[in-house]
Amino acid sequence: MSGSNRSSSEGITVMAVHQPTHRGSGFHLPSFRRNHAASVQESAESAEAGTFTARAYVFASVRVLMGFVFLWAFLDKTFGFGYATASGKGWVDGGSPTEGFLGHVAVGPMESVFHAWAGAAWADWLFMLGLLGIGLALTAGVALRPAALAGTVMMALMWVAEWPPAKHLSDGSASMSTNPFVDYHLVYAVVLIALAVVSAGDAFGLGRLWARLPLVRDHGWLR
Repeated sequence: MSGSNRSSSEGITVMAVHQPTHRGSGFHLPSFRRNHAASVQESAESAEAGTFTARAYVFASVRVLMGFVFLWAFLDKTFGFGYATASGKGWVDGGSPTEGFLGHVAVGPMESVFHAWAGAAWADWLFMLGLLGIGLALTAGVALRPAALAGTVMMALMWVAEWPPAKHLSDGSASMSTNPFVDYHLVYAVVLIALAVVSAGDAFGLGRLWARLPLVRDHGWLR
């Protein structure tokens, strides 16, 4: 019996020693979940960058178009190209850029004030320098905040000169106002402010270079 027990014990020991162990083969399937998450994040970042770029280009295009509006007004009033200013009546020909518009104001609370300003040398110079400065700033994409401020003041004065809320002019005739509040002067002012807020000069413009100038860097309102 003891010999039999000893043989059984030895057999069990041998089996225990030679019992195969099941280990992993070392091959792992790729983590599709991790790769998918990274791909989704990259796609989202790419889409966001594309949206930002498209938005920047849209604002830059609006900025250039607005710049041309002001520059053309300056050029036409200076040289009399025959559009809003008749040929031979430009500023260089001795004409007044403000006399025609301000002198014909026929409605509003500042009617008499505008009549007094019409044709004054200081009014002509301020108006023309404003058109030129705003136009150049918008076209180049620099000093958009000062341009927005100056442009908003100019548009506000022109809005008051036309006075859209009035249904009748001072002589009793119909004003032909199409809207009692919103006209293109108000729209222009809002666009100028928006362009300054979003720094529209950074795309297709010199806004980034302008912002690096020491004077501009120290005085943010010059951006």
